[in-house]
Amino acid sequence: MKLTELFENVPDIEIRSLMSDSRKKRPGSIFFCLKGMMFDGHKFIDQAISNGARVIVHSEPVENMNPDVTYIKVKDVLGVFNKVADAFYGYPSHKLLMFAVTGTNGKSSISCIIRDIMNEFHPTGYIGTIAIEYGSVKLPPLLTTPDIDDLHGILHEMVDAGMECCALEASSIGIEQRRTDAIDFDVAVFTNLTHDHLDYHGTMTNYFLAKKQLFDRLKPEAVAIINADDPYGKRIVENCPCRVVTYGIDNEADYRVTKYQLMKDRTRFTLKIANMEYELETNLVARFNISNLLAAIAALHVKGIAITQMMPYIRDLSQIEGRMQRINDGQPFNIIVDFAHTPDGIEKVCQYASAITPKGKRIIAITGSAGKRDTEKRPIFGEILDKYCDMIILTEDDPRNEKPRDIAMDIAAGIKKTSYIIIEDRYDAIRQSIELADPNDTIIILGKGDEKFIYREFGREPYEGDDTIVHETLKKYYFNTGGDDYEAQ
Repeated sequence: MKLTELFENVPDIEIRSLMSDSRKKRPGSIFFCLKGMMFDGHKFIDQAISNGARVIVHSEPVENMNPDVTYIKVKDVLGVFNKVADAFYGYPSHKLLMFAVTGTNGKSSISCIIRDIMNEFHPTGYIGTIAIEYGSVKLPPLLTTPDIDDLHGILHEMVDAGMECCALEASSIGIEQRRTDAIDFDVAVFTNLTHDHLDYHGTMTNYFLAKKQLFDRLKPEAVAIINADDPYGKRIVENCPCRVVTYGIDNEADYRVTKYQLMKDRTRFTLKIANMEYELETNLVARFNISNLLAAIAALHVKGIAITQMMPYIRDLSQIEGRMQRINDGQPFNIIVDFAHTPDGIEKVCQYASAITPKGKRIIAITGSAGKRDTEKRPIFGEILDKYCDMIILTEDDPRNEKPRDIAMDIAAGIKKTSYIIIEDRYDAIRQSIELADPNDTIIILGKGDEKFIYREFGREPYEGDDTIVHETLKKYYFNTGGDDYEAQ
């Protein structure tokens, strides 16, 4: 693309790529001098030039300008970066039906449900915590909401691959850092707001305001889908410029579940929309997943997919990796792997475990908490686990440069009555839970979900994954030792 297609009164030179990280080699690129929390791009202009930048977009004065480089001074480098990335990649979000899902919990589940059902009608991609997926392509995740250049580039590739829609997880940090400013959203879903990311946002008010920006920026033709059961729901769409639609279980809503029946492996519920009622069944379990499914149904319905058309696909949705993932290899006890890493998320998984565990049987929890992240929630984890569980195993979960035992002791500060042990190695912790379990007990493995890595002091290290470790452990340490004569299915 020519620079003249992106800026006025500039040389007619060819631009091959965009750059915001001066360390990456990007021949023929535009370097954007972004200011972050720790670094200022203006200080790395020389490095960017040595790595291929031919154009520098900056907001501060630049000394010792290179005569072979074009310098463009603007007021808002980040705003210009968004607009240029959108144009450079051919305005891909304008060519897709774009769904955004934001909230503390439920983003991955709702986005994947939207993707799975919409895929039955229109080719649909997904970008989020679990993966980047479109057509036959499945790539490892970047950030929950990728950086500006990556995000527009991925959407461009989706368009080239024939996608017509995309479901995107919009994180509070991604919104706050304006990564989604130039994305043309058609539907935005708000799930809930509970304690999380306070190490970044500082207060719940700031956290809320970050989420709210997504809805404040929607175009008039868009639709905002809001959880009527969450106290932040109505507040987040104050002054929203577009149509607002609500969903809920406990409160009146445009899409409301009036009755539901929770089972170990299925859920039946009645959905009321205006004067119509629909009797639905799904393989999703737990009350919070009814809410997640309801959000996805509303988002799809407002874009023209009839409830009756969705029903066959609602009945048997794909297992979302690491989200209420039930593992059944034939063992006589329940095992659930879930990504829950917030107080609200952990409590909801514990509530479901309580509902499916027979009286007199135990709930065994394995969890930790991320290092160098919101430390205030650690004793709250302990309080919640203490309330619902009969045995707690505290272990590592992305410790970074903290000691797993120190993190575990922070969680243990909230445990008053329940027995707990600390097993720092996560593999050993999962193995121990399986060796401790009796028939009809429930094991909940929390925090990592589908992640195949652990962040340590030296960076990201490969990790087998909680689900893989469960399968291996059951085969090696349970069935091969004759555990109650059960055989793997």
